[in-house]
Amino acid sequence: MRDPDVLSAELLDWYDRHARVMPWRVGPDARRSGVRPDPYRVWLSEVMLQQTTVAAVRDYFHRFTARWPTVADLAAAPDADVMGEWAGLGYYARARNLLKCARAVVAEHDGIFPGTHADLLSLPGIGPYTASAVAAIAFDLPETVVDGNVERVIARLHDIHTPLPKAKAELTEAARIITPRQRPGDYAQAIMDLGATICTPKNPACGICPWRPDCLARANGTAAELPKKTPKKPKPTRFGIAYIARRVDGAILLERRPDKGLLGGMLGWPGSEWDEGTPTPAPPIRAEWKDAGAEARHTFTHFHLRLAVKTALVPMDRQPARGEFIAAEEFRPSDLPTVMRKAFDITRS
Repeated sequence: MRDPDVLSAELLDWYDRHARVMPWRVGPDARRSGVRPDPYRVWLSEVMLQQTTVAAVRDYFHRFTARWPTVADLAAAPDADVMGEWAGLGYYARARNLLKCARAVVAEHDGIFPGTHADLLSLPGIGPYTASAVAAIAFDLPETVVDGNVERVIARLHDIHTPLPKAKAELTEAARIITPRQRPGDYAQAIMDLGATICTPKNPACGICPWRPDCLARANGTAAELPKKTPKKPKPTRFGIAYIARRVDGAILLERRPDKGLLGGMLGWPGSEWDEGTPTPAPPIRAEWKDAGAEARHTFTHFHLRLAVKTALVPMDRQPARGEFIAAEEFRPSDLPTVMRKAFDITRS
């Protein structure tokens, strides 16, 4: 394998010709002209992209930056507005941490993102990966950025068969050795682009890869099986009930979930706890409840969920024991998290 400086230079040359165009990215030509990335946009995109695809994030990023163009705008936004815009993107703790971080940047750093890895890491909701990504991409610091794409590229380049997650430290060290001191921000985006477009999980395009001559997995015929991963345990299935009540004037009964826990801070239907037994909750309001005839099914990180959907029409004078009625004109299904929207869609089918 050639010198790490040669490898990084070749990848940067490939990136200069093939960089993906992203709404949050300053391309290599613009960087050479002196345009600097906006740390706010870099940070926002990195948080959104965690465990989410670029295709899913693009529209959310456009909406967020149109509505809140600066970190100060985001910090001043009502929690409910931000959670509503985030609905459907998943992993809702990210949205809560997004607000905490924006407010910390405004309160503690005068609305300017700190420019070191250590200071970025001190902000709420920013972990080692995000701190490295923002430091490298926004501030051109030689930090090692390792996401899933980079893990795959490095595992194949070095033919590393240690399974993930055990291999993380080994892969990070191998990635660190190649990370250049010149143009580290472009390099970080280049290696992620390489994994996303060339060194893909299935059917990698080895013939056009700039690192083809150095890839040990290609030479050994093991690329398709890398990176190896420790087998995951089967996900359990949990059950619950969602109660969807509409008042005669069209108002909808909703409740905001507790800040901590799954879907924390999001609007949703009053219902049961989600567990592996048979749910027996008390309905949130006295009514003649009817079964909607279908389940809302959704898969979270650690379990599958099956929600029975109950519906009812209630009179104006009936008061709920849980939640509150939202006027029909103020209710936006798009503000609901995906599983709650699935339950609502069942009532409209």
